[in-house]
Amino acid sequence: MTRVSRKAASISPSMTLAISAKANELKAAGVRVINFGVGEPDFNTPAHIIAAAKDALDKGYTKYVAAAGLPALKKAICKKLKEENGLEYAPSQVVVSNGAKHSIYNAVFATIDDGDEVIIPSPYWLTYPEVVKSCGGVPVFVETTRASGFKITAAQLEKAITPRTKMLIFNTPSNPTGAVYSEEEIRNIAHVCVKHGILVLADEIYEKLIYGDVKHFSIAAVSPEMKELTIVVNGLSKSFAMTGWRLGYLACAEDIARAVASFQSHSTSNVNTMTQYAAIAAFEGDKEPMRDMVKAFGARREKMMELLDGYKKYGLTYVKPEGAFYVMLHVDALFGKSYNGRKISGSMDVADMLLTEKNVAVTPGICFGDDTSVRLSYALSQEDMVEGLEKIAEFAREAE
Repeated sequence: MTRVSRKAASISPSMTLAISAKANELKAAGVRVINFGVGEPDFNTPAHIIAAAKDALDKGYTKYVAAAGLPALKKAICKKLKEENGLEYAPSQVVVSNGAKHSIYNAVFATIDDGDEVIIPSPYWLTYPEVVKSCGGVPVFVETTRASGFKITAAQLEKAITPRTKMLIFNTPSNPTGAVYSEEEIRNIAHVCVKHGILVLADEIYEKLIYGDVKHFSIAAVSPEMKELTIVVNGLSKSFAMTGWRLGYLACAEDIARAVASFQSHSTSNVNTMTQYAAIAAFEGDKEPMRDMVKAFGARREKMMELLDGYKKYGLTYVKPEGAFYVMLHVDALFGKSYNGRKISGSMDVADMLLTEKNVAVTPGICFGDDTSVRLSYALSQEDMVEGLEKIAEFAREAE
């Protein structure tokens, strides 16, 4: 008899662990590593949010609260969804959890039965398929293309649907590609979902990180029918630089929200109380610090694209990202070449060699279902970014 459950055994170990371990070994040895693998803002949480948490502690707000979230926080979330997304929810339809990742797990657990198929556009955030598998579901990957800007089409979705399809996981702006779906594209996808009665888990955690004239549009806002099918997931990690605070939320139909709240009451109970008071301050307080953060990301994005445009002669290309803080850099032109006697066969090779040969850490695209690319984050200083990109170009130029 095995001691580990089939569900736990089905979870794939993170393919980034080897790269991360090597990067940490180099750092421990005093080597300066430029890290493009960061998935969090390199800005501190705004002072008024930190002050609100301290104030909560001083006032003794250190006890249990309702498992699904403080009533005042849920009201603030409802206000945000109405004013910013055009979505009307009651507090009873909102559940506050320990980060958006936790909200995603809760949503899948509450809706997916063994054998249910969940459509996941690829490239995808690496956690999606693992969550689906852990809940007994079957991930169904739909390959997007560079030509489509890494966005799934309504026709692709229609073709992927089977009698077992229960859900589409829909992430815009996207991690890892930075793709942002237009309102028209979203409406076309929504039409297919309503036609087949497919639930949509709408991961909108990068909602505020969009650039230029691009606008975020929530799929739940398409129609009352689509809203009934949508589980909106969001949080404060990216938009308010609150990754370590661990607070996310979902909003959805009443029956699903009840199921999520019930499950959470028996698993983690409430998010730590002082963070919830900090979150109220985030929603209700000054947004200027975060607008400044987005401007800084926008400037780095422009600089990264400017430099990458000059590296096309080395076979390095990319699809212009419109949101989040990532670029998928296509490195397949290097496959078949060698560097210092080592053959380059995939994104893991590129990531490993960049780290060991150039002290640059990137995330191999195979983690996201795209072995032809590596993911670069621009959540690092512009000085480090420029230096790191020059080293990547040097690697590509020297490969033969």
